[in-house]
Amino acid sequence: MRLRNVPGSREAIAEHDMAINEPQEYKGKWSEVFGNDNPIRVEIGMGKGQFITALAKQNPDINYVGIEKFSSVLIRALQRLENEEEEVKNLRFIRMDAENIESVFDTCEVDRIYLNFSDPWPKDRHAKRRLTSVQFMNRYNNILKSDGVVEFKTDNDLLFEFSLEEIPKANWEIVNHTFDLHNNEEMCQGNVMTEYEEKFSSQGNPIHKLIARR
Repeated sequence: MRLRNVPGSREAIAEHDMAINEPQEYKGKWSEVFGNDNPIRVEIGMGKGQFITALAKQNPDINYVGIEKFSSVLIRALQRLENEEEEVKNLRFIRMDAENIESVFDTCEVDRIYLNFSDPWPKDRHAKRRLTSVQFMNRYNNILKSDGVVEFKTDNDLLFEFSLEEIPKANWEIVNHTFDLHNNEEMCQGNVMTEYEEKFSSQGNPIHKLIARR
């Protein structure tokens, strides 16, 4: 269970160089934040940052933005960065609700979106809050480049089945998917694991993954 109240976390985030406090001010201008025109990739619900930090270190010519709703979780990601031996210059974090993502990124500004082990919102009345719902896919449509993709991983069977049915309703195509990522040689190539992925796979739970594009 996530701790949603770590004393002083919001203040620490506000003072940290790698956290963007007024992200809407950079809509259409993220190249100014990073000082280059490299592609921008976004992880929504980045947790403690293991996945996106690893990607940023592996790909210095790509810029990464991690979005996390809870300050108590985001502060852990910032602490992880501080423990890195070398500065990770191509990574920034935002504390925000993903529903507002269109106010932060402009049309065609994002190259790729990662959704990892997202909240399943199991009640039917909350379906539109799921990050693979038609509502969210439409938001991604407005910020992704024409050839941009969404990559989604989860261990939740019901959420994955929902996503396979829901995503095409938003006029997206699921170009590849698997119900057992770690035993799919093609889709697992170059896979970077999240904290949850390590935990669930060690318990024998199969990891599901899909890749979608317009």
